[in-house]
Amino acid sequence: MSSNIDYSTYSLEELKQARATIDEIEHPERAQELEERIVKFELPEASSTEASSTIATSPVATARVLRKGKVSFHGKASEFFSIWIVNLLLSIVTLGIYSAWAKVRTNRYFYGNTDIDGHRFSYLANPLQILKGRIIAVCLFASYFILSAVSPIAGAVMVLALMLLTPFMIVLGQRFSMRMTGYRNVRFKFNGGFGGAFVVFVVLPIVSMFTLYLMLPWALKKIDEYLVDESAFGDIRFTTKLSTGSYYLASLGAVGIVVAVFIVGASVMGFGFSSLIETLENGAPLVMLALLGMYLIAFAISSSFYTALIRNHIYENSEIPNVAQFNSNVGVMPLVWLRTTNVIAIVLSLGFAIPWAKIRSAHFFANATEVTVLSGIDSVTSVNTGSVGATAEEAATLFDVDVALG
Repeated sequence: MSSNIDYSTYSLEELKQARATIDEIEHPERAQELEERIVKFELPEASSTEASSTIATSPVATARVLRKGKVSFHGKASEFFSIWIVNLLLSIVTLGIYSAWAKVRTNRYFYGNTDIDGHRFSYLANPLQILKGRIIAVCLFASYFILSAVSPIAGAVMVLALMLLTPFMIVLGQRFSMRMTGYRNVRFKFNGGFGGAFVVFVVLPIVSMFTLYLMLPWALKKIDEYLVDESAFGDIRFTTKLSTGSYYLASLGAVGIVVAVFIVGASVMGFGFSSLIETLENGAPLVMLALLGMYLIAFAISSSFYTALIRNHIYENSEIPNVAQFNSNVGVMPLVWLRTTNVIAIVLSLGFAIPWAKIRSAHFFANATEVTVLSGIDSVTSVNTGSVGATAEEAATLFDVDVALG
């Protein structure tokens, strides 16, 4: 907390008066604390305790369905373009310093325009938190660059150290991202530990290498299970039961698509494999261009196939017990069309279509996501997640360590 004020002795009226005077952009954590205390005041303590006990000990069947509907996204390309262009210009003028504020403005726009059951999400991070983390992460990156230039061996050692630190960065990054996300005045939380992260993000991928990547789909399933099962909405943890077979189906299908595209492409070009290799050795530019085209087509279709199947599988088999259930119906070809046209628009517009592409993608995934709200949602209480810095998240971004379900 950035404030030393003790609100525990405040009455409901005093809390409301204090909240009215707080600017949530300048003091998001203080505003969040006040809102949480107001909600606790307005909910009868006895019924809240009883409901929490029921949720913690009773099976999912005890919850009743309140409402069911798609996620709504209200963002507009014209609105976001003005935010994006100002962010871009100020980040350039300030040599990147404003990028922390740019990230907060962007996230607050997308979170604040995402609606589930009539309630919108909130992004609670302070730009200064991100700026501090970004400065430390840049220093870390600069150290790596300098060491690599001075001594390749020292650079290699640092790369190895960073690989071993990847689980640490992922866990802290997830904790920060989840803690800075709020919904219905309740924060999300990530409970994952460093030991579990080291196993799923380092040990399992290495083991899969020794099986010629035959274990990779199973390793990817364990990563997604870890990310979902260790996440929580307030005091209620997510649960998921994923199928290893679905990951093998998605992986084999993606590989099959790549092979099929190259076989069909080679047939259309009129080459057998031997003549194709001979032509490549002669460096025919048209053939190289055709191969690049086949690669892009194969990547677009295969990656969309994998993303659609795995995303749908994760959402359909995950829930917040007694609080919410999820469903996803992303189609493969609609996703291919979305990604392809977004890339074409961005290239032809020299990047100025990026805001349009982001808004369009947000609408697409929101329309493909359905949430069933259960009766236990009114009994979820926020928990103290402690203080988490943004350093790991920014370091993960700099070193291209990305985590996403599916």
